[in-house]
Amino acid sequence: MLPPISQERCPTGKWSRRRALTFLAGLAGIPRVSAAQTADPVADISREVVLRGRDGGGPTWFHPRACLLPGGKVFMTLQEIAGSDYFGPVHFMQTDNLGKTWSSPTPVPPLGRVAQAGGVEEGVCDVVPQFHAPTEAVLALGHNVFYSGPKFSRDQPPRWPVYAVWKGGEWGPRHALTWDDPRGSEIFTNNCGQRVIRPDGDIMMSFTFGVKGKPRAVCGVLAGFDGETLTVKKTGAPLELAAGRGLLEPSLTTFKGRYFLTIRAEDDHGYVSVSEDGLDWAPQKAWAWDDGEAVSMSTTQQHWLTHSEALYLVYTRKDAQNAKVMRWRSPLWMAQVDPVTLRLKRSTERIVFPLVGDGVNDPNKVALMGNFHVTNVSPHESWVTVGEWQPRNQIHGDLLLARIRWASPNESVLV
Repeated sequence: MLPPISQERCPTGKWSRRRALTFLAGLAGIPRVSAAQTADPVADISREVVLRGRDGGGPTWFHPRACLLPGGKVFMTLQEIAGSDYFGPVHFMQTDNLGKTWSSPTPVPPLGRVAQAGGVEEGVCDVVPQFHAPTEAVLALGHNVFYSGPKFSRDQPPRWPVYAVWKGGEWGPRHALTWDDPRGSEIFTNNCGQRVIRPDGDIMMSFTFGVKGKPRAVCGVLAGFDGETLTVKKTGAPLELAAGRGLLEPSLTTFKGRYFLTIRAEDDHGYVSVSEDGLDWAPQKAWAWDDGEAVSMSTTQQHWLTHSEALYLVYTRKDAQNAKVMRWRSPLWMAQVDPVTLRLKRSTERIVFPLVGDGVNDPNKVALMGNFHVTNVSPHESWVTVGEWQPRNQIHGDLLLARIRWASPNESVLV
């Protein structure tokens, strides 16, 4: 029996035989969506290696995050990883044929290392690029990080967002985003965060912020961008959690006229909230399945995959196969979100990237995939990109790309 399809998705309200067979082919090998649920527009998922590291042919590339440019080109930032929170200078590369071939990774000069007093270096990490159509510029936004020799400085000075703009084929200077608020005196950042560009050119995003010795909070942020300078216009009331470091790495999207926020935390949960304007957020709720059972997550980010007909979350979670994998950071999953209840539809869950190895008896040889990104590259295809990391196995990882193909066009792709 075919799952129901909405009039919005099929204006005639009828199925042709070809269309029915195409839809069923997309469901092959995945859980069937019940008749009580909205049809799931995912057709299939394929996976490929973008840059090789496992075979010793290159470094371990990390933080691969892409954005769509006009003409179907895709722009990606990435950087090497050599230890816990220890990253090399930011690089970028491009493709003009949807990933069939890529340019070689090239350093981003304004986002390199800067020498500080006492042998310390200031670097940049957690960069997310985004094309800003009103100014025809790519805003590459991350935050600063400090290194003492070949390691992450455990006593980090205050930290803030750092960005550079790529426009007309050239990089502009390094900038620091300022926010004159004492609540962010130790750190404020949008690191690894998804942002939304509004029709007027302003940018909706979110900060995780805090003072030394206290858990961080999260708030909505309205920012202005003129193609060169990013400015904070307004921030909303905070969401708070008194566990571990608090609320971290928020990501934002918009779906059916509302804003949605997903947040990393350190209490074995991830959290979700909803807002009408992106500034005033409802109290956060722990992610749960549609039957109310909590989804066990361990201090790892989640990101949105937004289709015009359905909203998805991409995430990691606890499972029998990854019982001893650090923070359960493999496999990488996705599931459809009920935008009313803010719960995950269990029957729609799929594996985006499978766990490779034995996560129970030999977890040190399982590549971790907790830092990833989601990009809509056409109405028919979206990507999840991730860099494998094996910190306990001393083996380089591959940079991976998963292609999520849609059974119906994704009308939210605007570039």
